[in-house]
Amino acid sequence: MMAPADRHRWIAAAFTARVDGARDWDAPAPVDGWTARDVVGHLIEWLPGLLQSGAGITLPQGPGVNTDPVESWRVHVTAVQNLLDDPETPGRTLSNPHFGEVPLDQAVDRFYTTDVFMHTWDLARATGQDERLDQDHCAELLAAMEPMDAMLRSSGQYGPAVPVPPDADPQTRLIAFIGRNPL
Repeated sequence: MMAPADRHRWIAAAFTARVDGARDWDAPAPVDGWTARDVVGHLIEWLPGLLQSGAGITLPQGPGVNTDPVESWRVHVTAVQNLLDDPETPGRTLSNPHFGEVPLDQAVDRFYTTDVFMHTWDLARATGQDERLDQDHCAELLAAMEPMDAMLRSSGQYGPAVPVPPDADPQTRLIAFIGRNPL
């Protein structure tokens, strides 16, 4: 079992590699209406509000994704890693009306780091980079998400599942489950 700080470090490194390799920030992403820049912007924009409202934490802000998506991501990912590396973080709580009170490091791990993992594929697909994700982690996430299918779909954060062959690998099944066409 990987600690939240270590999992974030591992997953964020893969996303950062795609950020560093991106050349066309206006390239269309697999999420309808999004560009590569929007994928990075999404990850940078939603977590600070959750942390501020649920734990009173303000993350440092970079130059803004429209100005410099690479530096904006670097400032953000460093701030999140510093938060997770802080030995006091596991003892803090994040409170939210949708999921209650959760230890802060676990909330970041469960909601944010998982989002970074899945959006790594989106950014790679948009920018023509290596789309491979860790197959074991894909299988773990899919196993955890499938029982919550109806709730996830009703949240509006996932499109309809895309049909794939029953013998598809875990990454293909996960990407299809979250509403992307992995083929």
